[in-house]
Amino acid sequence: MSGREELVRRAQAYANRTGRALGKQLGSGVHGIVFAVESQTEPGRAAIKVHERERDYCRERDIYLRLLDHGTTEIRGCAVPEMIGYDNDSWIIEMTIVVRPFVLDFAGAYLDQAPDFPEEVLADWRADKEEQFGPRWPEVLAILRALEAQGIYMEDVSPGNIGFAD
Repeated sequence: MSGREELVRRAQAYANRTGRALGKQLGSGVHGIVFAVESQTEPGRAAIKVHERERDYCRERDIYLRLLDHGTTEIRGCAVPEMIGYDNDSWIIEMTIVVRPFVLDFAGAYLDQAPDFPEEVLADWRADKEEQFGPRWPEVLAILRALEAQGIYMEDVSPGNIGFAD
């Protein structure tokens, strides 16, 4: 069974166990796959992210728990998905679906300690991000500072994870 097939199998098993229907795939990346889920009894749009690796799952779960503890549903006008539930056995996080503007995908983030990268790596990273975000880069920096105030250090900063309304 391929890695993708295993992720889909775990997602389907979770949906069955929780009385939800597995919907369309909303996204995928290095950390896993995100699917829409629907419930007959609970209104609202939700998604599950099934993680490839336990380490990434634990990291993202703990960050969503921190955001939940702080009551964070938006950062500087950008919606943040709210964690609905999680499953430690299948490495799945269930969350609300958000639309632009948003901040999401914390599997590559760090909790309570910034990653220790050499200055030249950080300089290259900053230059790349300034180019990606253009005139929105100062807004992105403000969002990152707001996350850091909660002990969350986001490394995977991209227009797909910090998305602005056009």
